[in-house]
Amino acid sequence: MISFLRKYKSIVFGFLASALLVFLLDTFDAILIDKTEILANAMAFGLLCSLISILIYKAPYIIANKAFVLKVFGLFVLFVAILMIDNYMSIEDNPVTIVLIVVLGALSLLMLAPKILFKYKYALLVFYGLVLAYFIYLRVFTDDSSLYFQQQKEIFILLLSPFFIIIYLWTYQQWKGMEQLKNEKGKAELELLKNQVNPHFLFNTLNNLYGLTVEKAEEAPEVVLKLSDMLRYTIYKGKEDRVALKDEVSYLENYISLHKIRYQKQVDIRFDKEIATDLKIAPLLFIILLENAFKHGVESLTNEAYVHIDLKSTKDSLIFQIENNYEQTKKAATIGIGLDNLKKRLQLIYPNQHQLSIEKGKTNFKIRLELQKL
Repeated sequence: MISFLRKYKSIVFGFLASALLVFLLDTFDAILIDKTEILANAMAFGLLCSLISILIYKAPYIIANKAFVLKVFGLFVLFVAILMIDNYMSIEDNPVTIVLIVVLGALSLLMLAPKILFKYKYALLVFYGLVLAYFIYLRVFTDDSSLYFQQQKEIFILLLSPFFIIIYLWTYQQWKGMEQLKNEKGKAELELLKNQVNPHFLFNTLNNLYGLTVEKAEEAPEVVLKLSDMLRYTIYKGKEDRVALKDEVSYLENYISLHKIRYQKQVDIRFDKEIATDLKIAPLLFIILLENAFKHGVESLTNEAYVHIDLKSTKDSLIFQIENNYEQTKKAATIGIGLDNLKKRLQLIYPNQHQLSIEKGKTNFKIRLELQKL
């Protein structure tokens, strides 16, 4: 039950807010509810509940978008104006009020689901044109009002039915988009798992480990421990949605340490960090950038190679920068598949919460990754 409430909290809150609003309006005689019209009342309440639920669902976007807030406020003002007009005119089944309510609903859907509304705009215009014309003819231009009151329930249901169809299509579109996002994320995670353990790096490390054991070097146990920690982190932590930033840093430090053992040349490797220990991020975000720095930089240079890493974080954001020099070749000039996969993964996990910038000079390469609102 609790998991259901968490998953569909916007619908639950929308229902409660709608019930409270209807109760208050009815208490102060701002609306007239015919208790005998069960279906029409249920459809009207369902429409109100759906609109409020969509507003709650889009709350983060609304808060971040001032223009959207102004539009919502404008709709609220229109709603109050409709109630005042209906109360002032004091006409039973006021045609002006009903037309304005249809306009209010159309404007609400135009703001909340514009793509669907525009997709079916001609069909909706024809449908509402015919229904409203028939409604106005019965209510205004016929002398026999009894004919209108006989058909008012059917007309009201007709006026509301397109809104439910559009809301259903919008809900289906959102569900379909979420399912597609899950599939794309699953493919990205699978691709990540395939590329987590770089075979080239693993074989070189094992070869170095073999050489150290033959020489009975003191570094051998340390290499085994670091490699074991890396593999354990890759296999187990790599499958989690979020990991502690300090664990991700330890993983990078182990990678750097194992690379240092490989090289007989001097390499200027610097890793400066100021991190918030309680921050959590998606796992294995930085390893591709670090691998590229070594693969396309350090390994291609015979001397004066460097890799400079800077990581700074607060409780809800971080900036990761890495810079390396390289030798200008055709191979080094291309951006690898790993970087493209990282871009896709960032778009899936941190949409509108990340900035990835690349600066490529003649002999140096610099990447800056910023994550916000973590």
